[in-house]
Amino acid sequence: MRIDILTIFPEMFEATLSGSIVGKARERRLVDINVHNIRDFTVDKHKVTDDYPFGGGVGMIMKPEPIFAAAEHVLQEAKRGPARIILMTPQGKTLDQDMVRRLAKEEHMVIICGRYEGIDERLRCALVTDEISIGDYVLTGGELPAMVLVDAVTRFVPGVLSEDALISESFTSDILDYPQYTRPREFRGMAVPDVLVSGDHEKVRLWRRKQALARTLEKRPDLLEQASLSSEDLKLLDDIKRAIGRLNEGGSQK
Repeated sequence: MRIDILTIFPEMFEATLSGSIVGKARERRLVDINVHNIRDFTVDKHKVTDDYPFGGGVGMIMKPEPIFAAAEHVLQEAKRGPARIILMTPQGKTLDQDMVRRLAKEEHMVIICGRYEGIDERLRCALVTDEISIGDYVLTGGELPAMVLVDAVTRFVPGVLSEDALISESFTSDILDYPQYTRPREFRGMAVPDVLVSGDHEKVRLWRRKQALARTLEKRPDLLEQASLSSEDLKLLDDIKRAIGRLNEGGSQK
C-alpha cells in the first residue's frame, strides 16, 4: 500500500510515522508513506496556499491550485491507477473499524489535510473521492485526523500485525476487549483474578468472553445490537443481566 499525505505542516508527521508499528511497517516496506508540503506546489514567491472567501466571511480558504497540483504529482509518481483521494473533515463519514478494513485493501490513498475555514469547494467536486471524520468536533487542521487514519489503516495491512493480534482487538468482533493483566500478581491490594492463573484454558476463555460482553453492555450497548453473537454469548449476556438485576434489587432494598 502507498499513502501520500498532503499538508502545509509536514513536520507534524515526523514522530508519528517513524515510531511504533507504523515506523516498523515502513522499515519492512509493507507500507510506503510519503508526506508532501502543499507549499511546494504553489507558483508565487510567497508560497501562498490560502485566500479570502468569495462573498465575504470570517477566515481563509485553502486555494485549489496547489492542492490539485500536489495530488496530480503524487498520482503520476505512484503510477498505480485510480486512488482514493481522502479529505479529512468533520463533515465526512465517521471513521470506524469497517471503514478501516476496507481502506486497508486499497492500493493507494492520498490524504488531504485541510486548514483554516476549509478548502475550495471545487476540490470536493473534481478531486476528492472520500470525506472522513474522526468525530463530531473541530480541530485546527486535518493533520491529527490524518495520523489517526494512517495508524488505524496500517495495522490492517497484511504482514504488519499477526492475525491473532487483530482478532483479539476491540471492535474486531463488534464488542470491546476484555480486561488485561500482567505481573505483579498483586499490586497495592489489587489481585489478578484467580481464573487467569488457574491454568484452565477453557475457564480463561469463558471468563474473557463474559468480561468483554459485560464491558460492552456497560460502555457501548449500541455495539451489541449489531454484533454477531453466538448462543454461548447470548447465555453469558443473560447471566450478566441477571447478576446486574440482583445487584440493583439488593441496592433498592437498602
